[in-house]
Amino acid sequence: MAIHFGTSGWRAIIADEFTFANVRRVIEAIARYLESTEQRAVQENTGSENEFGLRILVGYDTRFLSRAFAEEAARIFLAHNFQVNFCDSPTPTPTIAYEILKDKRRPMAGAVNITASHNPPEYNGIKFSSSDGAPALPEVTRAIESLLAGVSESDVKRAGSVVHTRFKSVNLEGGYLKRIAELVDLAAIRRAGLRLAYDAQHGTGAAIFGHIAHEFKIPMTLIHANPDPSFGGHAPDPSEEHLGELKREMRREHAALGLSTDGDADRFGILDRDGTFITPNEIIALALDYLIDERNFPGGVCRSVATTHLIDAVAAYHHREVFETPVGFKYVGELIKQNKIVIGGEESAGLSIRGHVPEKDGILACMLVAEMVAVRRKSLKQQRQELFKRVGAFYNIRLNVPVDPVKREAVQKKIVNLPVLLNNLRQLPKVERENTLDGKKVIFEDGSWTLIRLSGTEPVARLYCEARTPAKLKILRREVEKLLRTS
Repeated sequence: MAIHFGTSGWRAIIADEFTFANVRRVIEAIARYLESTEQRAVQENTGSENEFGLRILVGYDTRFLSRAFAEEAARIFLAHNFQVNFCDSPTPTPTIAYEILKDKRRPMAGAVNITASHNPPEYNGIKFSSSDGAPALPEVTRAIESLLAGVSESDVKRAGSVVHTRFKSVNLEGGYLKRIAELVDLAAIRRAGLRLAYDAQHGTGAAIFGHIAHEFKIPMTLIHANPDPSFGGHAPDPSEEHLGELKREMRREHAALGLSTDGDADRFGILDRDGTFITPNEIIALALDYLIDERNFPGGVCRSVATTHLIDAVAAYHHREVFETPVGFKYVGELIKQNKIVIGGEESAGLSIRGHVPEKDGILACMLVAEMVAVRRKSLKQQRQELFKRVGAFYNIRLNVPVDPVKREAVQKKIVNLPVLLNNLRQLPKVERENTLDGKKVIFEDGSWTLIRLSGTEPVARLYCEARTPAKLKILRREVEKLLRTS
């Protein structure tokens, strides 16, 4: 069976494709890749091999069997003579990314995290982070996939069943919490008297937020903080549809903000004082404006091709450069590493800032939003309204359009010819240009745009639309969706 890495690792259904046998094969391929590349890098830098073995970090989330899968990964790395640091509890992906970078004197070869992030409970997955703390780039995952094709179950090296004495158990919360306190003005949040409500979605973020509330004396109510492999019966995704209980908790506690993260705490969801969901697109734009205005951050901004042009408008207002990337935070992370940007973001609730990890960090995003409200002393809706007055309003939507596998080729032809097809529709403005960075994006003369990407893992087309008024967005969505659905 062929195993392929997506935009953020490999994910599959537990006991179907995500089995111990397949996990062993994937980890074996990662171990072989690191042996061939990282040891060579050590030799080039020092003139000799690393006699103590490469260092690797292994973590896991709260999903069914995640720790057991992680222990199996540790056995394979041990058999390859890696020094294994093993997380002593379910750990957020951004915490793992920070740990990779924390100790420059003893660099790590990377990290493996057993997680399926925001996917439904029946899924699990493997995220592989490189030695730079970023999600592995496509050239790395392609190399791993190539090695994986030649790995059978019998080829896998495994240490014995009792391995706990041979790996170092680590708790990463203290170091990461210290870093958050350096990046976010937690004292300002406390001084403002903001009462926060946080929904952990039964995932890995609960411990960190509990520490923030306790150590920095920030009033905060936590819900769904207990680990639960079923995640309460739905995907641990902090999207609007899953935040109903958080909204009710906010009303009970008179909270100023509702915060949430997904299963591995790399994505965020935000509710304003009145329970209004503020979209990730808007949060990224507001945070960009805040970091420039209030914190004087230098640099440009990076967004994926599917992310709002409101960010472009904010950047233009502040005379900052915009970098556009394909979908996938690994591309955004490259610019974080180079210190070129104030903030990098994706509409799928991914965000990181200058000087931080080149990985999505939902914990940072939540606390940065709390700082923004505390310092400006205005609700997010008020801040959004003021931003729209300065740079103009933007309205957007993302949806999945089912694609019959039999008709996939016909849909692909439509996507290729999308500019021509849309130009023939009288209800829409004229096409100004197209963008093929990732999928097909069509930008119209009035600044509205649409993007279509065929999913590589599901029978759907990802459809994104943005316009300057709700009425124009409604027409654009209707016409593009009708085009896709028509035989």
